[in-house]
Amino acid sequence: MQSMTLYVEKNSLIHKIDPISKLLFVVISIAISYIVPTISVVLGSVVISILLLIIGKVFRHILPIIGVSLILILSIIIVQGLFHPESKTPLFTLGGIVFYKEGISYALLLTLRVINMLCAFGVLILTTKPDELIETLIKKGMSPKLGYIFLSVLQIVPQMRATMGKITDAQRSRGMETQGNVWIRMKALFPLIGPVVLNSLNDTRERAIALEIRGFNAKGVKTFYNPSRNYPYRIAIKFGLILVLILAIVWRVWK
Repeated sequence: MQSMTLYVEKNSLIHKIDPISKLLFVVISIAISYIVPTISVVLGSVVISILLLIIGKVFRHILPIIGVSLILILSIIIVQGLFHPESKTPLFTLGGIVFYKEGISYALLLTLRVINMLCAFGVLILTTKPDELIETLIKKGMSPKLGYIFLSVLQIVPQMRATMGKITDAQRSRGMETQGNVWIRMKALFPLIGPVVLNSLNDTRERAIALEIRGFNAKGVKTFYNPSRNYPYRIAIKFGLILVLILAIVWRVWK
């Protein structure tokens, strides 16, 4: 059975860390890449995220996600390399088109920020069960309705992928060509997309009915099925992350 989340079940140290600490890591990792806008610092943040993914035994699962962003990264390099407003020093020429050092340097910074963001979110999403993350946030005081929205966002890509696979198999059994050259794939796109969208709307309606039956909007104090877990080193990790953020802010102020 295909998982409805991007979470990867592993027995690793990263999986045992408090979800709030991992969420805090994502926020601080992204914030630092803007507070200290240097290639070395952002690269260091990327390396830390990659090391956490390796320790969590989920590094190979982040590679397809980074691969999807390659078009964005390539466009950043081309646009910034050619049209950056501070471009003065020619770096290399490609087919008569001049790429400038200042633009490529800034493009590298933006590329590292994108990769850093993807890897940091990968640490959270690939090593944390979505329901565990949302339940922890709700216990901390977040609105259950907002928690449901966040949970739906985390699950929408895997659900759409699973639905797409089922509908593709169904259409193939009816004789539709879904594999081949680009033209064949384009012709098969619309017959596949329609049922996927309709199925997603139907799933949303069924989920809303199920939540209503279970008293989602009921007033009063709500209880939780899963007991609260005792995460090791939770306070130390949060303290360390906040300290890093403070140091970055101090550096920026006194620069």
